[in-house]
Amino acid sequence: MLEEEYEPRRRLPPHLRRREPPEAPFAFSIRDATPADLPDIREIYNHYVANSTVTFDERPMTLRALRSKFAHIAKLGFPFLVAESPSGQILGFAYVYPWREKAAYRYTVENSIYLRAAATGKGLGTALLGELIERCRAAGIREIIAVIADKGAEASIAMHKAFGFREIGHMGRVGYKFDRWLGTVLLQKSLKKREPRPR
Repeated sequence: MLEEEYEPRRRLPPHLRRREPPEAPFAFSIRDATPADLPDIREIYNHYVANSTVTFDERPMTLRALRSKFAHIAKLGFPFLVAESPSGQILGFAYVYPWREKAAYRYTVENSIYLRAAATGKGLGTALLGELIERCRAAGIREIIAVIADKGAEASIAMHKAFGFREIGHMGRVGYKFDRWLGTVLLQKSLKKREPRPR
């Protein structure tokens, strides 16, 4: 073997080494969703339909069904938000929907938040939920209900509790997906206290 093969590989001194470009900071803006966002919203949601139990849906949502839901939310004047990257990619979405269809429930909603898989764990869910709460307050909503799977969604439960949601119930074995029984945890946040009686 050649003598130089025994020599340790030489490394350039730090000041001569090629510097890796710094990783771009995670950045986003939150805005109202538009019909043009619905294909991306559908893609994000259907990832969870196929790969997780955070939603009890088992069939992918169609664009037609999503358009119908979006139109109904807009008609009610409820918030439907998206988080967008500087390059224009939709990173996540959040909205509220009537808790029940009966008229007396009109001041109570259920919230939903979903993030693109690569955007999780970076504070985006917290930012979306905070903005969603404020938009609900501005829309005259009084109560927000969160219905969260009792397995695999511990981070979501903790995030809601950090915003003042309190646990109000637990329903066991009410869903069956991926060959196992699942329950739900119910949490509730009141946006106003001692307000006058709604008309």
